[in-house]
Amino acid sequence: MPQPSEKSTSRNAPARSPQGRGPGQHHGAFLFGKPEKAKNIKGTLLRIWTYLRREKWTLVLIFFLVMVTTGLSLLNPYLFGVAIDTFIAEGDIPGLLRIGLLIIAVALVEGVIGYFQAILMAYISQRTIRNIRKDLFANLQTLSLRYFDQHPHGELMSRLTNDVENISRVLSESATQIISSVLSLVGVAVMMFVINVPLAFVSLLIIPLMVMMTKYISRHTRQGYRDQQTYLGDLNGIIEETISGQRVVQAYVQEQNSIKSFDQTNQKLKKAAIYAQVFSGALGPLNNFVMNTGYTIVAAAGGLLAINNLASIGTIGAFVTYSRRLGMPLNQIASIYNQIQSAIAGAERIFEVMDEESELKDLPEALSLDDVKGRVVFNQVDFGYEENVPVLKKVSLHAEPGQTIALVGPTGAGKTTIINLLSRFYDINDGEIRIDDHEIKQYKKLDIRRQLGVVLQDTFLFADTVMENIRYGRLDATDEEVIEAAKLANAHQFIHRLPDGYQTVLSERGANFSQGQRQLLAIARAVLANPSILILDEATSSVDTRTEVNIQQALLRLMEGRTSFVIAHRLSTIRKADMIMVINHGEIIESGTHDELLKRQGFYYNLYMSQFKGKVEAVIAA
Repeated sequence: MPQPSEKSTSRNAPARSPQGRGPGQHHGAFLFGKPEKAKNIKGTLLRIWTYLRREKWTLVLIFFLVMVTTGLSLLNPYLFGVAIDTFIAEGDIPGLLRIGLLIIAVALVEGVIGYFQAILMAYISQRTIRNIRKDLFANLQTLSLRYFDQHPHGELMSRLTNDVENISRVLSESATQIISSVLSLVGVAVMMFVINVPLAFVSLLIIPLMVMMTKYISRHTRQGYRDQQTYLGDLNGIIEETISGQRVVQAYVQEQNSIKSFDQTNQKLKKAAIYAQVFSGALGPLNNFVMNTGYTIVAAAGGLLAINNLASIGTIGAFVTYSRRLGMPLNQIASIYNQIQSAIAGAERIFEVMDEESELKDLPEALSLDDVKGRVVFNQVDFGYEENVPVLKKVSLHAEPGQTIALVGPTGAGKTTIINLLSRFYDINDGEIRIDDHEIKQYKKLDIRRQLGVVLQDTFLFADTVMENIRYGRLDATDEEVIEAAKLANAHQFIHRLPDGYQTVLSERGANFSQGQRQLLAIARAVLANPSILILDEATSSVDTRTEVNIQQALLRLMEGRTSFVIAHRLSTIRKADMIMVINHGEIIESGTHDELLKRQGFYYNLYMSQFKGKVEAVIAA
């Protein structure tokens, strides 16, 4: 099974900015200019609904409870008016106490039902968010390496965390609130018309004005929230890249440059957030001003009606309370609408990733690859990571089962690209690659990778125990099989000396182990996977001579009986290879055994002699 490696996926790949797309493309200055609209609000909401409707019966129950609590909240102002006209005006103290207790009871029942309703909504929202997060992560696992070459890792992490959390916040905190607000708005309007028609018309005058303000402001906040999420992803990308590369940052004294890069993106995030929040923050005060103005007009009109005996004091009191209640759902809807803008912006970014499809797809009639002999053929293969930028040109090679093929050449010649194509991390532009009797596109790509064992110079280890890192090669392996694989890889001895042996926990990327130890663990992982085809990408180039001997012994055991491809800069390590392919500028310029290539005194001869001469000079100097 191939192990993850940044080296194997990015070498010869097109360079990209850690910030992803160029920040600042939407707003030259965020407080000026006309912002863009979200791409597809209706489509995004429908996509979210496809997740919510899985909980439809619980949603029906919640909707019923919202109706009950809304009805109870509308009942109290009416009871308050009755208390004034029927009991206070008549001086009926016992009746006043009874209706007072009824008002308290209604409020209590409303609170209990509201609490139960909130619990149900939290349950639904978290299940929904779990499903969205699961589908997003699952689709990421299907995408080709080219997608990850072109998208910063921190930005993708932001979609999995920040954007998903925005949707979660709206579902858990705002979904029932907006339903309740709409029902309250309708209920209050109905009660107003029941109590007094002229005052009802006066009260409803404020609604069109509030709707117009909300619509105007939302046009500006929507794109602001989307930009805010985008720049937050950019910032996460810089953070992730800087932390993982902190050793390089400090080695090259680039701390100030990292701070400058962070500050530039941080400034853009600040401007995007200000743009969104200046408009969204203005909505509440503007709505409050309109509501208070409307409330004053209603109170004045009610006073005139009462003076002319066209309405009772209790009616006016109830109506003023309802007028207040009319403003509350309007303000809540306006506030929630801003939160929804942020959630929609995040949801759009999430669904963009979900809608990405891998460029590497299995054919409908794809074959399984189980019993692998190990014959590998490259026939006139052309490939480039970018269009019109060739990396490999008419590459042909042939490996019989059990043979060892060495790939040598300058850095950037295309050696690792050959390995990437054999693993089908990318599809070729022209030619064909065959394993045994079929072109690799005819096989299921996961079956191909299960038959490959990869040991890289830059080994990727997980923050887990030694046992589980080796078991990653075959997850159903027993502890005894893991230990046996470690013994075959010459790793058991140093593992046994660790404080907790096989249960020793590695730090991130195995930073608490030496390079040689990490290599031995990677070899043990490959031994456990028991691959039919083995790939060794400069597996010994970064270790000392003594460690190299241990690694070489382990690799010889691993290579026995397997077709092996070895990329090496130390030419002394491949002298016994069955075939050596010399690659330069994406072309195989020489091929043969070690002795044959030396006799030709060509490119390989010059490479070998330059290394040999360097060693001799080092010995003389010592």
